[in-house]
Amino acid sequence: MSLLSFRAVSLSFGGPFLLNQADFSLERGERVCILGRNGEGKSSLLKLLTGENNADSGEISRQQGLVVASLSQEVPHTLTGDVFDIIAEGFGQSAKLLQNYHHQSHACELGDMDACMELGNMQSDMDAQNCWALQHKVEQILSRMELDGNAALESLSGGRKRRVMLARALVQEPDILLLDEPTNHLDVASIQWLENFLASYNGTVIFISHDRAFIDRIATRVVELDRGILRSFVGSYSQYMIEKPQLLEDEAKQNSVFDKKLAEEEVWIRQGIKARRTRNEGRVRALIELRKERAERRERVGNAQVVIQEAEKSGKLVFDIKNISVKAGDKTLVQNFSAMVMRGDKIGLLGENGIGKTSLIRVILGENQASQGSIQVGTKLEVAYFDQLRNQLDEEKTVLENIAHGSDFLEINGERKHALSYLQDFLFSPQRARTPVKALSGGERNRVLLARLFSKPSNVLVMDEPTNDLGIETLELLEERLMAYQGT
Repeated sequence: MSLLSFRAVSLSFGGPFLLNQADFSLERGERVCILGRNGEGKSSLLKLLTGENNADSGEISRQQGLVVASLSQEVPHTLTGDVFDIIAEGFGQSAKLLQNYHHQSHACELGDMDACMELGNMQSDMDAQNCWALQHKVEQILSRMELDGNAALESLSGGRKRRVMLARALVQEPDILLLDEPTNHLDVASIQWLENFLASYNGTVIFISHDRAFIDRIATRVVELDRGILRSFVGSYSQYMIEKPQLLEDEAKQNSVFDKKLAEEEVWIRQGIKARRTRNEGRVRALIELRKERAERRERVGNAQVVIQEAEKSGKLVFDIKNISVKAGDKTLVQNFSAMVMRGDKIGLLGENGIGKTSLIRVILGENQASQGSIQVGTKLEVAYFDQLRNQLDEEKTVLENIAHGSDFLEINGERKHALSYLQDFLFSPQRARTPVKALSGGERNRVLLARLFSKPSNVLVMDEPTNDLGIETLELLEERLMAYQGT
């Protein structure tokens, strides 16, 4: 029996259907990747599974007592406290007693006699609420996730914070684990750890991802959400890529046959009006249905048209970095680093989360000062900087205002182009272009930042985590453009 199933489920928030009479079922032990373009409704689909959203129509069936836990895209900024406390929150009512016992136990180990006395008083409450088993589960998950229960969440790197959130979800022993873009903001080592963990995980997983290698390694099935329809592809992402082009070809053929028949019927009815008073009313009704069906057809959205404007060549030397050190407070992030960056170099900067990669970039760009050393900057540099935190965007302003700054036109590669037309190249409809940035999805925000970045000529591109949240088609196009880029 399926863990859960959809039958003819529809969901809309006033616009086009995110789900349109969709069918879906999930079997125990599956690892299903949900694929789809940004804004198609993937996160809304996950909220249907958790019960946060309700379907407009259709039937959602769940096994009795089904436990669903989820890991969201972002770690809440307001979340603070010790790792043990945060994981224990997954237990609901018993969490406070368990957290208090853990703190008293830790204090007792450090020699606090009052805490040792308090532990004795708490024994009966721990027995009554069966908290010993819960404590064992938290300790098991801490060991399995290689986490320190006494560490403060705010002291951890982004990758470790995501691991804590995953632990909080897993401690509930869910029947279904939901993961929304689980590899975003993770360093390479953290992604490899997560891949290994999920590959050996015995539970059922549904995840959203645009990381092609991650999907290939983890998914046992790919489900594509495309214009409100869910289509299932058994196997990995590679298998999906083999089958998908044939589906698109079949769809194009069906649409062509339909459009030809509609055109013939339109000719017939115009001739019929002229030639006779009585017509075949059944054929007229059929034509009306054809017109309705054609009006409701949702065309597949095209691919983004990413064009990187290139300025005139910079000097041969871009940056000459000599023995720089970078500090954050008393902590040394970079020590005695030297490098020559020459025109045309394509350099990848790797390292664990929190180790100082962004801080190093900001020092090289002159936004922050090195604690020692020097940086010689080359001539004729036109730098475009992509900020992973999206701080360059004004959340209150619309997409259009963030790109055009009150003007109707932009100059792109020496030609005057209407700002709305330019934004359509980045898959923003005129209506979406007039939407405040704060209302956009993560992927849409990244596309806004790319549109802003590439609206000005550059010969040096600095990109901090540019692939987060991007749809696969946009990601592949960005790769192509960066490989062809003549700058640094």
